Amino acid sequence: MKIYFAGSIRGGRNDSEKYFKIINHLKKHGDVLTEHIGSKNINELGEQHLSSEEIYNRDLNWLEEADIVIGEVSVPSLGVGYEIAKAEKLEKKILCIVQKLEEGKEISAMIGGNKKILLKEYSDLAELFKIIDDFLINL
Repeated sequence: MKIYFAGSIRGGRNDSEKYFKIINHLKKHGDVLTEHIGSKNINELGEQHLSSEEIYNRDLNWLEEADIVIGEVSVPSLGVGYEIAKAEKLEKKILCIVQKLEEGKEISAMIGGNKKILLKEYSDLAELFKIIDDFLINL
């Protein structure tokens, strides 16, 4: 199985350590095409050795190649939102995961209101890994 994992880069790298752990867990289930998302060597400026056009073309190719898309949407990101919308257009199975939100905050209605996206909240990594495992087992 080819997995496209989406997580914030230019929108903020506060969760890069969490992305690294998620990617390592996903690797038990298949090939993670976007393993670089968890790299500690990438900052908010992104992959500076590639142009924006090169990144766009590479990532679109990976989205087309992927069997499923998993997006960590706790950190708002234009890129992640775009990837999820593109994955929907490509008719991919999509799981969006979000760390439990503070009282009075809500996820974007474009994600939360979309019936083609499975959206799950989690409190900790153990709960998150169970959500991922259940999603992948039930494909």
